[in-house]
Amino acid sequence: MKVVLAGHGTRGDVEPCATVGLELQRRGHEVRMAVPPDLVSFVESAGLAAVCYGPDSREQVNAVADFVHHAFTPQNPINVVRAGRELFVEGWAQMSRTLTSLADGADLLVTGQTYHGVAANVAEYYDIPLAALHHFPIRVNGRLALPSIPSPAPLIRFSLRAAWWLYWRTTKDVDDAQRRELGLPRAATPAAKRMADRGSLEIQAYDEACFPGLAAEWNGRRPFVGALTMDLPTDADGEVASWIAAGSPPIYFGFGSTPVQSPADTITMIAAVCKELGERALIYSGTSDGYGISHSDHVNLVGLVNYSAILPLCRAAVHHGGAGTTAATLRAGVPMVVLWDVADQPLWAAQVIRMKVGCARRLSTTTRDSLVAHLRHILAPQYVTRAREIATRMTKPAESVITAADLLEDAART
Repeated sequence: MKVVLAGHGTRGDVEPCATVGLELQRRGHEVRMAVPPDLVSFVESAGLAAVCYGPDSREQVNAVADFVHHAFTPQNPINVVRAGRELFVEGWAQMSRTLTSLADGADLLVTGQTYHGVAANVAEYYDIPLAALHHFPIRVNGRLALPSIPSPAPLIRFSLRAAWWLYWRTTKDVDDAQRRELGLPRAATPAAKRMADRGSLEIQAYDEACFPGLAAEWNGRRPFVGALTMDLPTDADGEVASWIAAGSPPIYFGFGSTPVQSPADTITMIAAVCKELGERALIYSGTSDGYGISHSDHVNLVGLVNYSAILPLCRAAVHHGGAGTTAATLRAGVPMVVLWDVADQPLWAAQVIRMKVGCARRLSTTTRDSLVAHLRHILAPQYVTRAREIATRMTKPAESVITAADLLEDAART
């Protein structure tokens, strides 16, 4: 069986696709991936064939952050709409041609969290099954309410139904152009509706424990498998584990692909906060020189680490609220502070609060005093106990990938 997986976004968006792709390849299937140009090497290093697909994800993340931060300031509404349209349609035509070539002869096409329209049109063109991997609930439902967090969360302020309608209107021109090029009739409904009408499989790559009642509402139509991660070991894991063992359990700090305005100042603030609290800090710095800040028994600056190996050794975690990092922290059974910024991060921040495993604040409004207060709050015994209890409800990574691969094989056969 030939399977093509098209995933766009940051590593947190692409890794779920790559994870299930590796399992399908292990089972003897031919697997090809289409990913942003800056993540081709990541996917290839994991052992999968990959081609460039759409814009550079790092540049797009910066553009999204800039758009969100300026969209709600006084300005010409036409400029806001134009900027949003350019952001969401960039690379659509190139992605269509790349995916059309890659999917020739495929038995199954799988799309990640974004650009469903591109994949839906290609699947319709070849008349092959289409499946989707969602790492948070993006379909209309009655369980996802507005976040109860101190600052506004603009990206989920509107209902999912309204968001899908707005996205459809924004991308309709490029969607029509793609369909014309493929010789398909003009579509009267959004890609999400067309996927549902075709009976496309929509795997929920997160745990139903994070959204109580949602699995019952969807009644098996959108199966939950848990978060998909490759659990890749890193060269630093052993050294980091030894540093942790030499003292008290540290607090982990990491913000993934989220742009941080002043990384050096942020690291300095974290070090000062932990010193005030008498805690050790394990900080993902994203650079080998650590912005000139020296390591000590109190502070350790690291690059990428294997969350499954390191987070359970920590006392708590402070992170950006990405789906993958949130799932890893929940699986580790430690309380967390989510300092969110864009995309699905406000949603996960809200769920962390509702699950009573942590608290949240917008990253741009975080100060030394607020971080001290939040850490004191979530290090209380009730949060530690609750985090450990939730961890027992989370699906194990190995179970998640096996279930997802089984579902995809069934989708291709039926």
